[in-house]
Amino acid sequence: MSLPGRDDRRLTAKVKICGCMRVEDGVAAADAGAEFVGVMFAQSRRRVSVETARAIVDALGPPLREREQAEPPPLHPGVFDDNAAWFTHGADALERLLARKRPLVVGVFAGQPVDEVNETAEEAGVDLVQLSGGEPWDELLLLTRQAVKVVDTAGVASAADVIARVRPGSALAVMLDASHGAGRQTDPALAADVARAFPIWLAGGLTPENVGAAVATVRPWLVDVSSGVETDGAKDAAKVAAFVRAAKGIAETPRG
Repeated sequence: MSLPGRDDRRLTAKVKICGCMRVEDGVAAADAGAEFVGVMFAQSRRRVSVETARAIVDALGPPLREREQAEPPPLHPGVFDDNAAWFTHGADALERLLARKRPLVVGVFAGQPVDEVNETAEEAGVDLVQLSGGEPWDELLLLTRQAVKVVDTAGVASAADVIARVRPGSALAVMLDASHGAGRQTDPALAADVARAFPIWLAGGLTPENVGAAVATVRPWLVDVSSGVETDGAKDAAKVAAFVRAAKGIAETPRG
């Protein structure tokens, strides 16, 4: 089976710019070519109100749920019973969504009740949700949006330990993150071993300077960044653009 992101001829990854707090942050991410924009509803200094999140969503185009074309069918449990098949299917579903809207807006939650997640996601109009608080896999089946599940890799000894934590049948993507906003990089060798098993999202300590090497080593389907594209605690449009270029292997156009 050919996994997304494992083509030796194409060292590139999709990009999520997370922790956007202003409309201009989301617009800068979109203008740079990011496929996903993240807004925080979890406890964080980057947490935004539903109203601010909705303004960011509206600036990037109508939410998927307000578009006439039907969404891809839900990822029903049991269709694919192993990680490789399931998360490859999830990556394909995301590609279909991106063909309809780009960037997609992801609402990020951690340890919040499912009813609160669903209500907030509906009011803000986000396209996907990300659960970052160690929530049970079965809880994702109660969500009204398709989801990304974060797996904490801090202190994990091997890729086998990570893979043992993953469950097909609910989240359409898995993000590996050892950082939780602290700027720690996920072990690239461990992440690469997991990425050989199924498509992954990679987060933790990424910057415009190191993301190219991370993409080349790990071959993730997507790279996620927040603090690595900030200056004085705010998103820096130049850093956002540099990150996207580096993640996609695009050479900067010489000036003059």
